[in-house]
Amino acid sequence: MKIEVYSPTIRRKEMDAVLTVLVEEKIGPGEQARYLIQIAKEEFHFDYSLVLRSPVTALFLALSLFKSGGAEQKEPQNNEEEATESERNPLRKDGVLISALSPCYYLNVIRDAGMIPVVCDVEANSGSVCVASIESALEKAAGELNVCCMVLHESLGYLPDIQAISELGIPIIEDCSSAYGSVLSGKKAGTFGALTILGLEERDLLTAGGGALLFATERRNAAVLRNLPELPPEYALPDMNAVMALVQCREAARNAVKRNEIAAIYTEAAMRGRHKRFIQAEDFEYNNYAFPLILETGMKDIAAYAKKQDITVESAFSGTLIGAGLIPAQTCPVAYSLSLRTALFPIYPRLSPANASKVAKLIQTLP
Repeated sequence: MKIEVYSPTIRRKEMDAVLTVLVEEKIGPGEQARYLIQIAKEEFHFDYSLVLRSPVTALFLALSLFKSGGAEQKEPQNNEEEATESERNPLRKDGVLISALSPCYYLNVIRDAGMIPVVCDVEANSGSVCVASIESALEKAAGELNVCCMVLHESLGYLPDIQAISELGIPIIEDCSSAYGSVLSGKKAGTFGALTILGLEERDLLTAGGGALLFATERRNAAVLRNLPELPPEYALPDMNAVMALVQCREAARNAVKRNEIAAIYTEAAMRGRHKRFIQAEDFEYNNYAFPLILETGMKDIAAYAKKQDITVESAFSGTLIGAGLIPAQTCPVAYSLSLRTALFPIYPRLSPANASKVAKLIQTLP
């Protein structure tokens, strides 16, 4: 039986919870979604949250708040010298900073919101945006766009130097869908942004089969989120999905232990091989959402070698803007290089010890 790269951790508890909702015939938005907010609030200590059917909707709503002068926007200045660039040039379009390794749907949502994407390159050793790459992107956009916010996608669960990025003064929409459980300098992923998106899609760390939380940890931003016009029920996460997310939240600690155990085995194997891992800060605790390696050889050769052993290996960034060819390679050369030679290996809580050992052996013997 082939060992797949991804497998949602759906156990009997998730199945029983969903079945109970089905039996009670309460599958639409309802009390389970409210329970999910309560559980998530205990984790992130946010002030207010919406539970939505899709991260696409969550991102669109978040962007609309910044575009309309909502979250973390200043009052207009009377003094022309103190006025912001957007106030002096009201006809300039709103720009949104994003990483070249962001999901493809970002591009569509930003454009649907009537905004312009400003794409940043990443660091070669971390796969994350940094102050230098952001400043380079801002320099290129200077005079043409009012960059009103940044969507910080924490690719593969890794966190950039968010403290340094925050000092640039650009409001952050944090997407911690893959980084749930990661910690930087004692602070949890999901607690850095003015607004935060926690996706619940199939390949997110917590899955409900679809959906997302959109929340604000600070009161001033929560007030803007709370004052949104009442959304139709079609925007809200159905209880059938919410109850699965509830179980996932309660089982998160148990699943994290399993991921850490597998990652330790893989890391030891990788140290004996020739391929590199991403470098992170000493005060960073990784949630082991994925196990990527930056290859010294071609992706096709590695995938073919793994296939002979019934193990699936995937390109880590095929579903990103740069990996899907949605932006020119020359604009973000580092991200483009990583998209060609970063491989993902199977790691998930349901992976048996025998299969984990098999994957570790593969990692150690990669050509």
